[in-house]
Amino acid sequence: MRHFWRLDARPKGHDYAASLTLVSEEISPPAEGEVLVEAHYLSMDPGVRVWMTAREDGYSPAIPLGTPMVGQFLGRVLESAHPGFSAGDLVRGFGHWATHSTVDPVAAGLTRLDEDVADIRDHFGVLGLNGWTALCGLVDVLGIKSGETVLVSAAAGATGSVACQIAKGRGCRVIGIAGSDAKCAWLTGKLGIDAAINYKNQNVAAELERLGGGIDAYFENVGGDLLDAVLPNMALYGRIGICGLIAGYTSDTGLPGPVRFDQILMKRLTIKGIFLPDFIAEGRDYYPELRAMYDAGKLAGDFDETVGIENVLKAFTRLMTGRNTGKVLVKIRDFSSR
Repeated sequence: MRHFWRLDARPKGHDYAASLTLVSEEISPPAEGEVLVEAHYLSMDPGVRVWMTAREDGYSPAIPLGTPMVGQFLGRVLESAHPGFSAGDLVRGFGHWATHSTVDPVAAGLTRLDEDVADIRDHFGVLGLNGWTALCGLVDVLGIKSGETVLVSAAAGATGSVACQIAKGRGCRVIGIAGSDAKCAWLTGKLGIDAAINYKNQNVAAELERLGGGIDAYFENVGGDLLDAVLPNMALYGRIGICGLIAGYTSDTGLPGPVRFDQILMKRLTIKGIFLPDFIAEGRDYYPELRAMYDAGKLAGDFDETVGIENVLKAFTRLMTGRNTGKVLVKIRDFSSR
């Protein structure tokens, strides 16, 4: 049997239990060209919250009601009807919030993974799409340079924490914004960034001004009031890369424009969206550089792990309400080497 979460209604706020149902069904063999994967872990990612809404202006269509909830898995191929994959392969891809996913490898972005890593879960975090997005955004979108001041919001999250480390490793002064004193201490302690601001009990705009302002590059994950606090503190000709806008992910219409929109003119700012699939389509491969950093001990992650397919909604709620540090994932079954 396979167990999966089905989207039955558009969620209101963070009441996911009223909109998703855990369903069981028999497992069918993969059709020609497909691969059946048994999940060891499921990734919880903020962007899928947008897919739950009825928005028609997003970068991905809304998930139809009455169908399995989409998400990333990390697991082993159980059965393959595709020449590029074999039973036993360790893979990552987009399937469902499920114990098993049957996928078209191309549509799912199915990737065979190295097993010689310190923690297999890192293929979801620092070595996975979060790491890829961080490196892509900082280098190919923002073009950061040594000596610049880089600001990262949601800095203790899966993508933000990697962005902080990459920027620091490239010689930048790095400031992170997070939602608790513990997260800020983790950022300045374990990750070694220069400063961290707790947006829940500190005035972000005032703290940025106190730290000297002049932000050359802003890796944005949140939007809303936080973006308004940052805009007046940007350097002349500064750059903003929009990776996420989590403040508006529960809305069917997104976020209103920033109140301090005038600063884009006053500071002659450049603002670009960070969308990893665009760069993957060009043939970019960010894994080698991330793996080199990882092997050199210059890239570390943390995990917020929940156990059991039945607890997926609890894990997702933790992510969406900011109660996590590092990568949020759900353990479906123990990992074992092939």
